[in-house]
Amino acid sequence: MDHLTILYRGPLASCDYDCPYCPFAKRRDTPEQLRADRAALERFTAWVAGCGHPVSVLFTPWGEGLVRSWYRRALVELSRMTHVERVAIQTNLSHRVDWTGDADLDRLALWATYHPEQVPYDRFLAKCRDLAARGVRYSVGVVGLPEHRPAARRLRRELPAATYLWVNAAEGREYTDEEAAEWTAIDPHFALSRHPHASLGLPCRTGESVVSVDGEGTVRRCHFVPAVLGNLYDGSFRAALRPRGCPLEKCDCHIGYVHLAPLGLYETFAGGVLERIPPGWRGPQGNARRALPITPAR
Repeated sequence: MDHLTILYRGPLASCDYDCPYCPFAKRRDTPEQLRADRAALERFTAWVAGCGHPVSVLFTPWGEGLVRSWYRRALVELSRMTHVERVAIQTNLSHRVDWTGDADLDRLALWATYHPEQVPYDRFLAKCRDLAARGVRYSVGVVGLPEHRPAARRLRRELPAATYLWVNAAEGREYTDEEAAEWTAIDPHFALSRHPHASLGLPCRTGESVVSVDGEGTVRRCHFVPAVLGNLYDGSFRAALRPRGCPLEKCDCHIGYVHLAPLGLYETFAGGVLERIPPGWRGPQGNARRALPITPAR
């Protein structure tokens, strides 16, 4: 196998934020659930260590992973494996970031979301500036709600100029052309999320070079298609990997449609597909960090 991209989502479902649109807001996992999540993540990390081929990993937990020591440890360990091309996680950035000093920054990346109603602006901005000072590769994003626009504009002004700020269209919201233009002034790629993408039958890398894995090792082509391809740990998924079209009418999530081949987003986000960073990102001293390619499906 040339390269496998894995979207990993274990059983963790607790979050320290209280976003009104999220069913996992302020949810608490029991100690038993947390132990199960930790064991599942450690099993997954061990599999990656011994898989014997290039891998990239994006952690997409329902809850907030970086407040848990085992996620921080897994990110550091995976970043130091020479066959891991990229390891990234979606996070609200509520936890300290000094742990990144132990990671290989050529492989680590963070996908950070700013929730204006959940965290003081200055605190979030300070975390971003800390990441930039440490040379950590990261993107920042907001949900495109009208009440978020002033904070998003301010964030765009005050973030390091080289930090990509993305905007997700709010689920179910219709944007006028004027509203879309305002968001596009913040994120030039806002149009990608403004409307769901018609996807039925379109060639997609999921199920071929990209898969979704849960805490039991169950492999699916992506988070949004329930059909099972096999299991990671017994290797049964490998026989099911092949080119295939999308079985869904529409795809409206970035971690799904970024892999739709006709959209060409592996070029739009070349070197930063998993962490949602377009090419050309530069470190805080102006030195280009190594952009590791996500090997296209063959």
